[in-house]
Amino acid sequence: MRPSILFSLFTSITSLRGIGPRLGPLYKKLCGEHIVDLLWHLPVGVIDRSYAPELKYADRDRVATLILTIVEHNPPAKPKLPHRIVGVAEDGDTQVVITYFNVKGDYLTRLYPTNQKIVVSGFLERYRANWNMNHPDYAVPVTRIGEIPKFEPVYPLTEGLSGKMLRKCIAPVLAKLPDLPEWNDLHLVKRENWPTWKEAVLKAHDPQQVEGERVKNPARRRLAYDELLADQLALAVIRKHYQKSAGRGFAGTGELQNKLVATLPFKLTNGQNLAIAEISGDMKVPKRMLRLLQGDVGSGKTVVALMAMLRVVESGAQAALMAPTEILARQHHARLSEFLKPLGVEIGLLVGRSRDSGNRQEILDGLANGTLNLVVGTHALFQEDVKFKDLGLAVVDEQHRFGVNQRLQLSDKGRGVDILVMTATPIPRTLTLTAYGDMDVSRLSDKPAGRQAIDTRIIDMARLEEVIGGVKRQIAKGAQVYWVCPLIEQSEESDLVAVTEREGLLKERLGAANVGLIHGRMKSEGKERVMSAFESGAIKILVATTVIEVGVDVPSATLMIVEHAERFGLAQLHQLRGRVGRGLDKSNCLLMYQSPLGEMSKARLKMLRETEDGFRIAEEDLRLRGPGELLGVKQSGLPEFRLANLVSDQDLLSIAHDDAKLILSRDPELKDERGQALRTLLYLFERDAAVPLLRAG
Repeated sequence: MRPSILFSLFTSITSLRGIGPRLGPLYKKLCGEHIVDLLWHLPVGVIDRSYAPELKYADRDRVATLILTIVEHNPPAKPKLPHRIVGVAEDGDTQVVITYFNVKGDYLTRLYPTNQKIVVSGFLERYRANWNMNHPDYAVPVTRIGEIPKFEPVYPLTEGLSGKMLRKCIAPVLAKLPDLPEWNDLHLVKRENWPTWKEAVLKAHDPQQVEGERVKNPARRRLAYDELLADQLALAVIRKHYQKSAGRGFAGTGELQNKLVATLPFKLTNGQNLAIAEISGDMKVPKRMLRLLQGDVGSGKTVVALMAMLRVVESGAQAALMAPTEILARQHHARLSEFLKPLGVEIGLLVGRSRDSGNRQEILDGLANGTLNLVVGTHALFQEDVKFKDLGLAVVDEQHRFGVNQRLQLSDKGRGVDILVMTATPIPRTLTLTAYGDMDVSRLSDKPAGRQAIDTRIIDMARLEEVIGGVKRQIAKGAQVYWVCPLIEQSEESDLVAVTEREGLLKERLGAANVGLIHGRMKSEGKERVMSAFESGAIKILVATTVIEVGVDVPSATLMIVEHAERFGLAQLHQLRGRVGRGLDKSNCLLMYQSPLGEMSKARLKMLRETEDGFRIAEEDLRLRGPGELLGVKQSGLPEFRLANLVSDQDLLSIAHDDAKLILSRDPELKDERGQALRTLLYLFERDAAVPLLRAG
């Protein structure tokens, strides 16, 4: 059960006073659904209101707190004009003009009564001979001067929530923080001079503690370690739970595997053979496999996964491959069907829309009675009506699109199911622990023979017409082109080109029949129709967002154009570039940038010109940009940490990984005194993943 001491922290954030139906969704969007999420929403700066000068000697353009006597109101003649209030400083002759815009009614006359002293705090400016303060942050009677804090934390906000509203909600939560038992190793705590958990949270929200180098802040370092330890411990608990259940040995006969190798139109690489051997070694023993197959774009992961699936079929069991999108699932099905045809092995396809197709029930029956040994699907494989007679292997493609619980959910569809995760996302070696700390890793580092090098060029957006002219010449020769834009539609907040606008321009210049559009907001039927047309060659130019980043495989496409490449992560650009160079013809990638280009952007794009090594690119992306932007928004294989920084806290990650292993070797069930405290830690950070397993274990 959840420790009672933590119960109040896990109640809904809407239970706090002042957060009703209107504001609740805004707080949930900004922080999270529970009160505890407010604790992890740390300030990013501080406002110093301690500066309270004599006005005639004040510094301009800084926050100041002033005591004024209000002498005059100048309300607007028309509603949209500013309301100006004149206050006189305590020296009796220096004035400041306080200005408000769009304020209705008599609110300001009540807030600033004339001939009375009032304290205001805000940004003080000088315009010509006058002191000015627009929309002060505070305006209170002098008797309530204590209500204005000398130092005020600055929190990240969202539209509709002010800093004052957020601070008002966080303050009572901090005031009622419980004292929690220490879960960290006491020697580590002493060595690092870390405060207790409660002290660390209070100091992390204390505005006077925010300034300075974060890496040297003991309170924030301690909380970062807590988060990393919870992450590593959760992964370790999940792995223990997974391997504790009885596994199975899949010896296989080698018949189907040997036949596949003999019929392949290419020779397996050394890396593929090594990965196949490692996976086979896991599958032979009666212990559940949990392995990651990590390979760069075009390294041949699919064939390695198919060899594992055939081993299971040879042993009389079933295998399933799960993909994150319907497009990718259909492509996997088409490609695997091609490989399996000479072997006489059938593979089914189960996606969301299969419910409407006539063969859904046929596939379900085949899986349930064992006449269908192989299946490819999306999240549809999780559905309750999907039953396997004997699922032995689950292959999960692009694991970062699936959560840990989904991974386990698919494995629960069978008895002693092995799991093989494959990803083309080049996560830096230094950060692999955070995403795959619970897995053994096989890595494909070489490309299959015949894979073409890609000529990468960097071009100014000012040469757009020249690029369009080049595309026209290429498609006249029969080439096919990807054209990637960062947005779906034009917005006032951004000057980036929308895919809809670019589609229109290209149709006008290159012919409407030659151009197709695909983006994430389209329905599955529309995406499939456009992709099919592109694969068949009916469409020559595919205008798209990064929905095509992963898995799309059209060997005849030889040109990738990415607009505003400076706005993408390096590894994301590498993934996009990997959509070409899959056939026998020479391929090119044009990275278009908007001038002027900063030094960091120049260095990043230069790296793409120099190498096609995805792991080297990922390491450079991390070094230059940090983990917050790594691989693009929400597309990373890395978990989203709220307190830890995967660049400055790499030393803590290594310590947490080793500590988690040591903890479970000494106390596998987390039952001793420290183990109970660690359960509390898991409730705080990883309650959705590890806690159900702890309850069961």
